[in-house]
Amino acid sequence: MLACARIGAVHTVVFAGLSSEALAGRIQDAQCKAVVTCNESVQGGQRVPLKQTVDAAVKRCPTVQHVFVSQRTETLAVMGELVVTLEKAMSCQPAVCPPEPLDSEDLLFLLYTSGSTGKPKGIVHTQAGYLLYTSLTHQYVFDCRDGDVFGCVGDVGWIAGHSYIVYGPLCNGATTVLFESTPVYPNPGRYWEMVERLRITQFYGAPTALRLLLKYDESWVKKYDRSSLRMLGSVGEPINHEAWHWFHDVVGDGLCPIVDTWWQTVCIAPRPAEEGAPIIPTMAMRPFFGIQPVLMGEKGEPLHANSVSGALFLTQPWPGMARSIYGDHQRFIDTYFKPYPGCYFTGDGAYRSEDGNYQITGRIDDVINVAAHRLGSAEIEDALDEHPAVLETAVIGYPHDIKGEVPFAFVVLKEEFSDDPPAILQELRELVTTKIAKYAVPEHFLVVKRLPKTRSGKIMRRILRKVAMEMTGDLGDVSTLDDPSVVKEIIEAHKLYRKQRGKL
Repeated sequence: MLACARIGAVHTVVFAGLSSEALAGRIQDAQCKAVVTCNESVQGGQRVPLKQTVDAAVKRCPTVQHVFVSQRTETLAVMGELVVTLEKAMSCQPAVCPPEPLDSEDLLFLLYTSGSTGKPKGIVHTQAGYLLYTSLTHQYVFDCRDGDVFGCVGDVGWIAGHSYIVYGPLCNGATTVLFESTPVYPNPGRYWEMVERLRITQFYGAPTALRLLLKYDESWVKKYDRSSLRMLGSVGEPINHEAWHWFHDVVGDGLCPIVDTWWQTVCIAPRPAEEGAPIIPTMAMRPFFGIQPVLMGEKGEPLHANSVSGALFLTQPWPGMARSIYGDHQRFIDTYFKPYPGCYFTGDGAYRSEDGNYQITGRIDDVINVAAHRLGSAEIEDALDEHPAVLETAVIGYPHDIKGEVPFAFVVLKEEFSDDPPAILQELRELVTTKIAKYAVPEHFLVVKRLPKTRSGKIMRRILRKVAMEMTGDLGDVSTLDDPSVVKEIIEAHKLYRKQRGKL
């Protein structure tokens, strides 16, 4: 990534789980001339045959002139007409390469996001504004100091990884950690062993990983020295109360502030703030420098009061914003600027509290309208996740003849509670009634073993929505799923649910 930036080449990083077809689609869209890969990658003790995937993809990509292969494991890669051994190519080059002078708005990288209709979008980020914004947010949101060791454990192929594994920490002179594993390999203490060994000062991870670790005994955390930690961070989705308090009380021993950060390059976070300013659990809270959020109502009207919920827009540009969709600027305009002219549509909903703090409630298409009651799916999930038997949940809207929509909950139970789902589901109904209201209780509960997630930890609710509505013949782009086999598991569970319950 840094070498590309130095010579003025545009990089586009993809994670190791992509199929050859999905990889080819991205290479074709970006018209890439070179692919850099490894013979294999290692993920949670398993080897992923990257070179084989690249070989299959490149057959459909006539623009590719070179495939550079690094030797990650002892398995020898199959060489071919375009293949160059990366180590050999590097050994022939001088140690110093002068940087290429570039304009501030020249392209730095493309980052592909999955689309619901198949073709991914190549989001464009440019040189100067992106670097400025990632360095500033890293410095002020995470209280960066000399000698810090910054541990962002996300995938480098996603925007948080680009910004807070590579560009932000390195620009600020911090030591950055590249994490190649899973939270539970070789055991559930993997993160905290790393904190002790590397003396990590800031730990930045996703709520989905925290909820995964919640089911294990606290001894997996407590056995390691975490005294080097000064700040904890959450990224990727709204964090629920149970995960927040476990992160704060168990991992941080109640001593480390948690910054619940929102959006591409952090736009809303609890820090920076005045000295001693409180942090409210599960709230992103405060706009960063130059960020001007506004909430919009159902008719596109700005909501100026506090204690309101609405669609979250940004009313002025900021240095780290995306500039376009590569090769399709009109799609960029239609997606982000047409919903409310003059404002940038984030696609998320938010609640602004009485004192003006922001809480992200989830994607706008995850808002469920039950008999004129608007509910954020994250609000229901937060209530369900408080049950001690629940590992994690995902809630979607399901069509209803009278109410318009009702909540449909996909529930993952902790292993020790999986023997008695009916009793637990009744307790969950009572919990939602108590926490929110009776109309918020999901009409349907489907117990599943896993939820479909991207490698960055985001739950792909559109897949769950299509499974619930029996539209499994058109699932859209599933290439960014961490494990696509989870979809088949959920489809089979749903078939059994329908058989037991009768036609929905």
